[in-house]
Amino acid sequence: MRGRLIAAARALFVDRGYADTGTPEIVAAAGVTRGALYHHFADKQALFRAVVETEAAVVAAAIEDAAAAGDAESTNGGTSDGIPAAPGHGIRRLVAGARAYLVAMAVPGRTRLLLVEAPAVLGATEVRAIDGGHAERTLRAGLEEAIEAGELRALPLPALTSLLSALFDRAALDAAADGDAGKAITVIEALLAGLAPPPARGGTG
Repeated sequence: MRGRLIAAARALFVDRGYADTGTPEIVAAAGVTRGALYHHFADKQALFRAVVETEAAVVAAAIEDAAAAGDAESTNGGTSDGIPAAPGHGIRRLVAGARAYLVAMAVPGRTRLLLVEAPAVLGATEVRAIDGGHAERTLRAGLEEAIEAGELRALPLPALTSLLSALFDRAALDAAADGDAGKAITVIEALLAGLAPPPARGGTG
């Protein structure tokens, strides 16, 4: 029943927006009673938070799956979407995760829910906490791995994670507007390559 409520609420929030969706419409779409809704959720905002949590978890899972698949990515011919694979195990995983994030966010309604409606309804602090347990968590782990492997400069990890997370969110918003995520991936890949440590200088003899 909880899952039915979340699914029904998601569809209505995407179609009408949070403000214009009432609990009577949600329970009717889910085929349950108002009592059942309030048994599982304190109010409409709590139900909306559950929708956001569910969407964020799906996105994080997609990133983790793609990053794992990136381990086996070809090193000589690029990827299935024609974007060259970045050198280095850790950076390949980061680029694969970024690509998966943009693909996952392209699911109809998801960008609006997570990046537009959620901050307005739940507040920036709450949304940041949710993201910190999902997509931002995967990004932080990937960056830490690449730094430890010497593929990225040892920059302050919290600031690096926060700024790149904001970059990815903006890329998702832009892709939702123009339908082109490929340009964003190209820029993200170049940015990550630019964060590599400088090559060690050889001895002077």
